[in-house]
Amino acid sequence: MAFTSNILSKFIIVPQQPLALNQVYFFTATILHWKHLLISNKYKKIIIDSLRFLVEKKKIAVYAFVIMPNHIHLIWEMLEKNGKELPYASFMKFTAHKFQEDLKMNNPNFLSHFIAKEADRKYQFWQRNSLPVHLYSIEVVEQKLDYIHYNPVNGHWALANDYVDYFYSSAMFYEENKDEFGFLTHYKERF
Repeated sequence: MAFTSNILSKFIIVPQQPLALNQVYFFTATILHWKHLLISNKYKKIIIDSLRFLVEKKKIAVYAFVIMPNHIHLIWEMLEKNGKELPYASFMKFTAHKFQEDLKMNNPNFLSHFIAKEADRKYQFWQRNSLPVHLYSIEVVEQKLDYIHYNPVNGHWALANDYVDYFYSSAMFYEENKDEFGFLTHYKERF
């Protein structure tokens, strides 16, 4: 059954599969047209702040993440609805609104790359095909955890020499027991 809602706002992106409460997912969200919007630390901070807020409100648990120049990967769990919607929808809407707000003020030319084709919104920042994958075992969690943490040093990215050195990731949390972001939960507390 696909997730549908009459309350879809101009910023929400509906995943291909529904996310369920109290299930752990590997989640990928990509910036529209693979634009490198997230190369700027101020946009990474918007993502971090939104995740922290939802964790503090006990709406989500974040077990791992990485913020890449044009996409994010998360291992997370929806704990309870945020009002009438699941927290991922709140996350996607809030971050998109903040991106728009900043670009409108500081870089209107770049904002034009995100003009929506749909009539129900003016701008779209996240591609509509956000991908949640249910993580059903510790082995699958660990495989996705490695994928997330090695993403910044794999292929053409070369965002750091060592995956632990890439700041916008949970790698340091797992390798050096440092939570620079204040919202991470170790996956072994869940599995």
